[in-house]
Amino acid sequence: MDVITDIVGTMRAGGAAGGHLFRRSGPWGLRFPAVDGAGFHVVRHGTGWLVTAGQRPVPLRPGDVVLSPYGAEHGFADTPRPVGALPAADPNEPGAPGPADFELVCGGYLLNRGRVHPYLRTLPEVVVMPAPESHRDPALRALVDLVGAGVHRDRRAAAVVLPAVVDLLLVHGLEWARERSAAPGVPAVTDAAIAAVLRAVHDGLATPWTVGRLSAVAGMPRAAFARRFAELVGEPPMTWVIHQRLGHAAGLLRTTGEPLAVVARQVGYAGEFAFAAAFRRRFGIAPGRYRQNATGRAG
Repeated sequence: MDVITDIVGTMRAGGAAGGHLFRRSGPWGLRFPAVDGAGFHVVRHGTGWLVTAGQRPVPLRPGDVVLSPYGAEHGFADTPRPVGALPAADPNEPGAPGPADFELVCGGYLLNRGRVHPYLRTLPEVVVMPAPESHRDPALRALVDLVGAGVHRDRRAAAVVLPAVVDLLLVHGLEWARERSAAPGVPAVTDAAIAAVLRAVHDGLATPWTVGRLSAVAGMPRAAFARRFAELVGEPPMTWVIHQRLGHAAGLLRTTGEPLAVVARQVGYAGEFAFAAAFRRRFGIAPGRYRQNATGRAG
C-alpha cells in the first residue's frame, strides 16, 4: 500500500463531519474555527481571499481547492482582513436563493483523537491547490463536482461521498506539497532507507518490530537509523510504529466487526488487554467504546 495513502486512511475517526455550499454577495466573510478534523473547500464561483493568522492572504478563483489538513482556523473574505474579524461560518444556515458573488463548497471529517500524524503537521495550516492542479486528475475533479452538485440537496448522499473526497484531497495535498518542497518533513517518504522502513511497517503491522529490525530494513546502523528516522518523521521509530498500529486498529474498529482479540493480533499485539491499554493511552477511550461511538456516528 502507498505510504501516504495509508497514513491518510488511518487518520479518519468517522464519517463526514459536514458538508455545505456557502453563497455570499456584497461585502462578505466566513471564518472556520479550529477543529479536530480535516477539511476542504472548493471555489465554485467568483473570487475571494483566503486568510489565516500565520500566512499571507491568498487570492482565490473558481476551481481552486483549499485543504485544511488538521483543522487550523482559517477564513475567506471579499477583501483581505484579519481572520478573527470574520463571522463564524454556520453549516446549518439555509442556502440563499438567487445569484451570488461567491460560492464555496465545504466538507470534512473528524480526525482520530490524539496527536495528528507528523506528516500532516509538516504541511502549512492551509494548502491551496490552484485550479489547473485540481483539473489534472479527472477522478479528483469528478468527486469535487459531485459534492458541489449534491451537498446542499442530499445530506445522506454527501455523508457517503465526503470522506472519500477528503481522503483524496489529503493525499493530493501531501504529494503536491512534497513535490514542491513546501513541507520540510515530507522528504521522509522519498528518503530511500526510511521509505523502505515505512513500507515494511505498513505492510507488516503484526510483525514484532524492534529498532534493530527496523534498522536492518533500512540497511543502517541502529543508532544512525534512529537519529535519521526521528529527524525526518518527527518522532522515534517505535513511537511511530505504535501510532501506525493503533491508527490502523481504529480503522478496523470503524469498518469491521472483527473481535477485539483479532484486531489486536492484526496490528501486532499478542493479547486483547495489552491492545486495549495501548489504545486507551493513545485515544483516551476504550476500543469497544470507540467502535460503538463510530458505529453510532456512521448510522
